[in-house]
Amino acid sequence: MIKFENVTKTYNKKVKAVDDVSFRVKGGEIVGFIGPNGSGKTTTMKMLTGIIRADVGKITINGFNIRHDPIKAKESIGYIADSPDMFLRLKGHEFLELIGDIYHVPEKKRRERIENLCTRFELNSALSSPMMSYSHGMRQKIMVVAALMHEPPVWILDEPMVGLDPKSAFELKQLMRDHAKKGNAVFFSTHVLEVAEKLCDRVLIIKNGHLLFDGTLEKLERENKNESLEKIFLELTEK
Repeated sequence: MIKFENVTKTYNKKVKAVDDVSFRVKGGEIVGFIGPNGSGKTTTMKMLTGIIRADVGKITINGFNIRHDPIKAKESIGYIADSPDMFLRLKGHEFLELIGDIYHVPEKKRRERIENLCTRFELNSALSSPMMSYSHGMRQKIMVVAALMHEPPVWILDEPMVGLDPKSAFELKQLMRDHAKKGNAVFFSTHVLEVAEKLCDRVLIIKNGHLLFDGTLEKLERENKNESLEKIFLELTEK
């Protein structure tokens, strides 16, 4: 469902944020994307979603080339960005209606999805208030609702747990599992290694734009003498 093939992105003609990186995410998989700050995670996410363009390489989402068929590719994506501070002058329900209109979600389905997701994330009472009055966690939750409203097959989530209370984090993790069980793809970045350990079928580890590892956690631990995931990560990224 996601093909990221020999992709490179350079800033200011000298800093390679992502350097000849390749990976795939199949339907039914939850894949975690791990790396220290400045490693290239957010640049990768933004190229996957078409926010920025790769200099070299090919990116395919759900069979659609992000460069040559961007609308179809983006319709296949549910994206949660690393910052929820967008559209803050809108009320919560106005923002969700806007997203529903953009993705042409039918009225009945839209009502059902908003009701279901906002109930799960305890947002219903806040929908009539401007989003600028929301806490960071509430803004993060409404971005989750917006990203999932059109039921896209591919979820791309940039640090989705940041700011969420424990109940909402639990609900999101359950949604991620349910989505993958239906044969869909989930690709998310995280700094919380315990989340990756509990959720992921595979992990990718990136540093300075280079992919250091792509495989299961079992394989990672086996190759590193069964040390803790935290110790393995620190040793890999501090070399």
